[in-house]
Amino acid sequence: MDNHNETRMGRLGYRPPADVPEPEQLVLLEFVLDDRVAVITLNRPHADNAITTELAVQFIEALETIAARPSVRVAVLAAAGDRAFSVGGDLYQRKQMTKEQWLRQRQVFDRLVYLVRQLRRPIIAAVHGMAYGGGCELAISTDFIIAADDAVFGQPEAMVGLSAGAGSPVFLPRLLPPGKAMQMLMTGEPITAQEAHRLGMVNEVHPRAELMHAVLSIAAKIADNSPTAVQSVKRAVQNGQGEPAEQAIAIMMDQHWRSVVHPDRFEGIKAYTEGRDPVFPDPDF
Repeated sequence: MDNHNETRMGRLGYRPPADVPEPEQLVLLEFVLDDRVAVITLNRPHADNAITTELAVQFIEALETIAARPSVRVAVLAAAGDRAFSVGGDLYQRKQMTKEQWLRQRQVFDRLVYLVRQLRRPIIAAVHGMAYGGGCELAISTDFIIAADDAVFGQPEAMVGLSAGAGSPVFLPRLLPPGKAMQMLMTGEPITAQEAHRLGMVNEVHPRAELMHAVLSIAAKIADNSPTAVQSVKRAVQNGQGEPAEQAIAIMMDQHWRSVVHPDRFEGIKAYTEGRDPVFPDPDF
């Protein structure tokens, strides 16, 4: 393999999966901070957390569990291993697929990314190492990204004859200058965590060893707030993006007035005037 191809394969996150048994649990789900924070961990480190159909199905199950658990106020998406957050769809699995199998997998992947975007709880991506292809798209489908200083973001689909299809053509131009997003999508060239932070795609950059501590600190601050207010402001931001200003304001005010008459508002103001921390109950679904 010549140097040019080595460079191309590097941008793809090229590494054959290690010859080890697949973990039974491809996605780990842990509840921390008094069950208020759910940590979802991609668990195929031997394959750089490449996404197989089986992993996607377990990921969907984790999201559905979180959605049905009132105590969860924040979700965190992380990844096992030292090398990668995720290098996207597992090309080695896809190599063995028929066209029909590929299309059926695509439906599973579409549902996964949709559920990440539509989760009512805030969801934070804790990204280290390579976040390529679908891995990058998963990260930018969350509410915001906190990155380790070794994180690298890339969209190399065009290098293998694909047009990116899990969100980056839509969301990258909203997070980055449109021209920079276009360059990433067309060349496959990745950007570092530091550049992503400078351009506004990443909120914070931390040393690798401190990443989860930093993310859980942010999650704890969100979890201390009114879950109803936090979820309402998330919907106001999501639903108002791209709308004309007056329509976006109408969406915002609809969520605002819902919070005005909610018991959390009464508790929050009462606690403030009494000089104590508020106690917000779990949402009543």
